[in-house]
Order: sequence, then structure tokens, then C-alpha cells
Amino acid sequence: MLQFERYFGIDYSGAETPSSNLKGLRLYAATRAELPVEISPPINTGKFWTRRRLAEWLTNELRQGPPTLVGIDHAFSFPRQYFEIHRLPHDWPAFLEDFQLHWPTDSEHMYVDFIRDGVYGNGAARSGNARWRRMTEERSRAKSVFHFDVPGSVAKSTHAGLPWLRSIRQELESRVHFWPFDGWTPSLGHSVITEVYPSLWSKTFSTDGRTPDQHDAYSVARWMREADATNSLVTCFHPQLSPEEQSLANFEGWILGIA
Repeated sequence: MLQFERYFGIDYSGAETPSSNLKGLRLYAATRAELPVEISPPINTGKFWTRRRLAEWLTNELRQGPPTLVGIDHAFSFPRQYFEIHRLPHDWPAFLEDFQLHWPTDSEHMYVDFIRDGVYGNGAARSGNARWRRMTEERSRAKSVFHFDVPGSVAKSTHAGLPWLRSIRQELESRVHFWPFDGWTPSLGHSVITEVYPSLWSKTFSTDGRTPDQHDAYSVARWMREADATNSLVTCFHPQLSPEEQSLANFEGWILGIA
């Protein structure tokens, strides 16, 4: 039985400010019957999405629409070492609150680099080490969330995107399930937001003239649609983890599709 009616793939960007139109921020949507198509911002709001506009649009869609699976390609949490060094509880909602307090990257006119450089916020009090990697990053060979300024890095998009996860969670409360933090088995009828890694699937599908950013978003939506149709999402929602590993992933998070 299919669990979702829609599938949103989001290729994220941590460039510029929350209100900047970003060519690298792309959204594709699929349905049970239709392959993914690109979704553009609302008319008269600019050619490309902004992080703020996308969060507002997504919040509205998930509040009103049918059960939807959303895949976003930035990290949803940080490695265990970060929690230990900064003496933080192993609690994801508390992590989001604490992070936004020190890294207010959702503030108007705010660049991630402004906080990195100490101009605003208090990023120095919540910094990390590029050698630290979450367990899911080790298994997928993804880069560390603290590995800035290198090709393929998700550090900037992660630091820019985390406050918007907090915002969506505050707005929708129990209407949306953030996997796996709200549990490893999403309830039927609920929309689910997950972390994804497009490189797992982007080579599976023909690019058909899409840019790399477009194709990453397309590939996420396409894979999620096909995984639901073949009932393999059930397995993806329950990766092979020992009780100790699952306890760690409960606050570090997990990339959907990593066994």
C-alpha cells in the first residue's frame, strides 16, 4: 500500500541571505501518477526560490495538502562529539533551539559567513571540527557538516537550513513527522520530512538537460516515488542498526536510503 500521495525533492543552498533568490535552490514534485516536475516560486516573487519563501510555501503545503514525503539535502543534526563538547542533551528539538540561538541564519540580511566570521550571532560558542562525522555520514561517505569551503560540501546549506526546520516544526507541530527524530515508523496519513543525499540516486536517472541542482532535486523526488511504489520505503525507514547505533541516530539523525 502506498504511504504517500506526493513526493518533494529539494536541492538546498546556503548561499547569500534568507531572502535572496537562489539559482541553486530547486524544488521538484511528483505524485503517484506523475513523474517529478519542477515547481517554481509563486508568481511575482522572483525567478528563483529564497530559503524563507520555500519554508513558508512548504509549511502551507504540508498543512493543507495530502500525505507528502519531503527529502531535503542538508544535514538535520550534528555529530555526537558536538553534543558532548558543548554539553548538550541528546534531544533534537532542544538542539534546534540552541543552534538557532547561536546561529540565527534565518534572520533578515544574514549570511552564514557573517556568523562564521563573528560579526553576528555567537557561532564560536557552537563550533565543530571538520573531522567529526555522524554515523550516517561515515556509512554514506558524505562530508562532515563542519567541512566548509570545499566542493560538494553541505556545511553551509546545513547551517543555513537548520533554523528553517525549526520554523516548520513550530508551525506544523504534530501534523508533520521529522524522521527519525519523531520515531522510526511514521504514522500513516502524516507528511514526513527527511534528510537525503542525492548522490545516492542522481546517476540512476537521465539528466534530460537539467542542471546539476535541478537533477539532484528531480532524482530525490523520483527515487522516493519509486521506493514508495515498490514498498521499499518500509525498509528504508528501518535501517540495519544495533540498539546502540539507533540510540545514537535518534539525535544525530539518519540519511534516508542508507542501510
